Amino acid sequence: MTPVTLKLEVPGGPDARVLLHACCAPCSGAIIETMVAQGIRPTIFWSNSNIFDKAEYDKRKAEILRYAAKFDLEVIDDDFDHDAWLAEVAAGLEAEPERGARCAACFAWRLERAARYAASHGFTVLATTLASSRWKSLEQVDVAGQAAVNGLPVVWWSQNWRVCGLQPRRSEIIREQNFYNQTYCGCEFSLRQKD
Repeated sequence: MTPVTLKLEVPGGPDARVLLHACCAPCSGAIIETMVAQGIRPTIFWSNSNIFDKAEYDKRKAEILRYAAKFDLEVIDDDFDHDAWLAEVAAGLEAEPERGARCAACFAWRLERAARYAASHGFTVLATTLASSRWKSLEQVDVAGQAAVNGLPVVWWSQNWRVCGLQPRRSEIIREQNFYNQTYCGCEFSLRQKD
């Protein structure tokens, strides 16, 4: 087992209530394990209306539910509304490449939903597993997170989840848990671009 040496410091201190937006179980595994090992018990926010199609969405959701149950963590299931995501995020950005404007808009849309939920349910800190994937732009995720909490009583936890052994541990957990490990980000446009 690869040791994770990242010492986590929750913004707002050890008593802060953390809402963790999870994009999928493979990206979340090492983050959740590390948080729990250091006494942080996040509530997981599953908000991923970008995923195409519904069967794919259900597979990914089942994996995060299974992994959260291992740690007895609560999962909040946001409404799945792919049509709204298409209209509000993807319209006009269908041809954008991965890490382009569509991804930035997608991160913003999902993290705004998470931030609003956090603010209305007493969470003081928002984090996401989106930035754990090497296929995602850390800067885009960070900008989206900062914008999402702007004006709300919620702090954005800007954390590089790729350092201090987390990437190799991520790969090990995928194998250990036999996770369904998707081959594209989620939307139909990323699916087309992977071919």
